[in-house]
Parts: sequence; structure tokens; C-alpha cells
Amino acid sequence: MAIIHNPTIDTLLNRRTIRQWTDQALSADEIETIETAAQRAATSQFLNAWSAIRITDKDIALKLASIGNQPYVAQAGALYIFIIDNHRNVRIAREAGIDDADMTFDSDYTFTQGQNDAVLALHAMETAAESLGLGTVILGCILNDSRAVIDTLHLPEYTVPVLGLAIGHPAQEPTLKPRMPRELQFFNNVYPDDSTTPNITEALADFDNAVSHYYDLRFPDQPVHAFTEQVVAQSTDTARLKKSFGKPARAQGFTGRSF
Repeated sequence: MAIIHNPTIDTLLNRRTIRQWTDQALSADEIETIETAAQRAATSQFLNAWSAIRITDKDIALKLASIGNQPYVAQAGALYIFIIDNHRNVRIAREAGIDDADMTFDSDYTFTQGQNDAVLALHAMETAAESLGLGTVILGCILNDSRAVIDTLHLPEYTVPVLGLAIGHPAQEPTLKPRMPRELQFFNNVYPDDSTTPNITEALADFDNAVSHYYDLRFPDQPVHAFTEQVVAQSTDTARLKKSFGKPARAQGFTGRSF
């Protein structure tokens, strides 16, 4: 078996995270292209339950960089925050005379739909940007303090930040990061019984070595754990999760969901 190559496949296979960009701004055509590509992503029930905040104010970009504790966030040529957005749909329903108590836009199901919509749109934008030779980084760090992001972006009720995307003309070319063996991530028909792989750490030994080698090359003065060691280290990191997700849903800007 062999991978079939075409420009789309090669863009996906060569995706890597870029955190350094040149000073060259994105053109208006590039912006229109990647935003339109994001809008063409699949959306559950055609509710279009996502939006993206385009950050053009340097002070706001610096604030988001501070929230994420990643200075490079404010250095990108373009910066977007993708959000679950049922605020728009609630307004539509209200204008049609639907009472809030009868709506379903505060359910777990619609929350998940909106989150999926936002991630799909972001990924479409990311792939479109990379196909144009731009470099991107997906920003989960904005959830370090989602309350602060909500306040900074004036997000209304029924909205929640999901991920950020920073884009620019790349000023670095990192090597491709390893991926785990396909057979440990793709299964036939059902999830395999644990007895199929009695010791998952042993099964990932070669992947662990590849990850360690990757980080040794990129950060020779900063030892980084192998994949399984990273998982163990994060398995008890409750402080970060409580800071991001421990507040009640209405305080986060989305009703009916504690997250």
C-alpha cells in the first residue's frame, strides 16, 4: 500500500505548527480566501452555530497573548478566535416569537454541535492558509482563562470561545512531528479489548523514542518527556482545568452547560 499524493493530500501531510512569522502582512485576497474556505466547512443541521472574531486591535492581541502565556500570539499576521455561537440563532428565534424556555439552544447537544462546527471551520481555514504557503498555529492556550477571553471579546450569552488560530508568512521550517502507529489509532468496527494490547506503553515504545528524538533536535537544551510521560504528567493537572472550566455556564456566557 502507498499514499496517493495530490496537492490537497500533501498540504495535509506536511502540516506543522509555525510560531514565528515574517513582518509581511496577509493580503486582502489571502484573508478573503481563507475566511471563505472556513465558511464552506460542514455545519451540523445547517445551524452555522459558530463565529470567528478577527483580531485587528494590537492591544487585544497582546491581551490574548498574555492570557495564553504565548507572546507569539500577538506577532501573527492574522489572528482569529473561533467561538460556539448560538447567540445569533437565539435572536432569530426570539424575533420569530419563540420563548426562551421553549428553545433548545442551551442543551448539551447544541453545545456540542456548535463546538464541532467551530473546530471544522477552523481546520478548513488552517488547511486553506497552509495551501497558500502560510504558516499556522492552533491556539488552545486561549482556554487558560476562558472568562478573560469572554470579557476581552465582549462575548454575549450563548457564546463560548473554542480555539484560536494564528496565521502568517512563516519564518521557520520545523521538522514534521511524529505520529503514533496508525493501528493504535484506527480500529475496525469496534474499540479493541485491552487484551489486544496488554501493555500500551510497550506498544508505544518506538513512538516514544521518535518523539524524544524530535524534541532533542528542536530543543537540545530543554529536555521534553516522551509521549507516554507527557500523558502521565497531564493526567493529574487539575489546576489548569479548574481555572478554565470550573465556572458555571452562565458566567462563561453560555446557558445550560457547565464546562
